[in-house]
Amino acid sequence: MGDSALPAAIKHLGQNFLIDPNIVRKIISLAEPSLDESVLEIGPGRGILTDALCRSAGHVTAIEVDPRLHAYLSERQTQFPNLTLVLGDAMAYPIEHLPLGTIVVANLPYYLSTPILFRLLEQQQRITRLVLMLQNEVADRLVAKSGGSSYGVLSVMAQYSAEITKAFKVSPQCFRPRPDVESAVVLLRTKNRIEQTRESRDQFAAIVRAAFAHRRKTLVNSLRDQGYDQKHVVAALSALHLSASIRAENLSLEEFIMLARQIHESPSSIPSR
Repeated sequence: MGDSALPAAIKHLGQNFLIDPNIVRKIISLAEPSLDESVLEIGPGRGILTDALCRSAGHVTAIEVDPRLHAYLSERQTQFPNLTLVLGDAMAYPIEHLPLGTIVVANLPYYLSTPILFRLLEQQQRITRLVLMLQNEVADRLVAKSGGSSYGVLSVMAQYSAEITKAFKVSPQCFRPRPDVESAVVLLRTKNRIEQTRESRDQFAAIVRAAFAHRRKTLVNSLRDQGYDQKHVVAALSALHLSASIRAENLSLEEFIMLARQIHESPSSIPSR
């Protein structure tokens, strides 16, 4: 079937359809789905990856926001009895109802990649691993280490929830239409943080966001400007043998975790919301 017979890409939905079967094979190899596992695919598009997932996994749920593509995929659904197609927005889909042990595979629209990723990682206890096609710049931010300009809230929060590997880059020629940016595929293996409550995660996220709210300021001043008690923050840094003049981008993930614990042991230091 030629491209002319297929649903055309809609620019405002960020649609760039994968067309390279070699990249599909590499994604399947990275995701490693088995016949006793469930896969959630976000943005199946024209279905090139969906077909391969259905041949490899026990069950595939594919969420497509575009009614034209949903209708196109529905016509082919009889080939794959293990496929459930959902017409809807991934930002509204009840991820909290996913089966335990779900694998997520997605060619995410670049303008939505960060909010969708945060939604998925909030359900890390249900998801074992994620294989995501992202803008290369976002992939670099996900794996960035402290001390660099790419390191920020996304780096810390994603690494808090998962072990992340940037697996391979993908040329614009592997898509139709060709995107204006380089792409990359990342593998996230979620961490089993048994001790984590929703409250502790929210507290950690609040501190990380406050720390990076004013990148050019010291961590103490950035947290102070976001309502944290300056004396308690200085004391927490001192207890961790960290300088009071340190900036957020120079704290490692483990240092952020220890800092959050120190601050939350002094409830009076936490801003009231």
